[in-house]
Amino acid sequence: MSEGHQLIIYTDGSSRGNPGPGGYGAILMWGEKVKELSAGYRRTTNNRMELLAVIVALETLTKRGIPVTIFTDSQYVVNSIEKKWVDGWIKNDFKGGKKNKDLWTRFYKLSKEFQIKMRWVKGHADNPYNNRCDVLATQAADGKNLQIDYGYEQEN
Repeated sequence: MSEGHQLIIYTDGSSRGNPGPGGYGAILMWGEKVKELSAGYRRTTNNRMELLAVIVALETLTKRGIPVTIFTDSQYVVNSIEKKWVDGWIKNDFKGGKKNKDLWTRFYKLSKEFQIKMRWVKGHADNPYNNRCDVLATQAADGKNLQIDYGYEQEN
């Protein structure tokens, strides 16, 4: 990895109804390189799509152990990670009915492979990358051939 570059990820999730059709969008940036990711699901929630955007972005990376800064407008995701709520959920196996166990477990395993910093950004404001992720997420939610969010549909 060259000096002066760091990996920046922007993410957003969307749901048309909560639950309803949903999607996520992510932008990965390393220097001049930019990659966009998105996918839509037939029945899911906004929080699941917010978290899935982070997970898929991290899963896309081939290099492990690197510092990653992730920007999201989801306080649910930022607080769960930065305040270490997810560590407690994992420790007591999600007792108390915490939602999204499948995704948080997937994230938790991934989080051990990176140096992750979460940063909250105001949604639907003046951040062009967050706004682009919102477009990617909503277009995916409105798309055809939506995937099945098996974790959600089996849980509910």
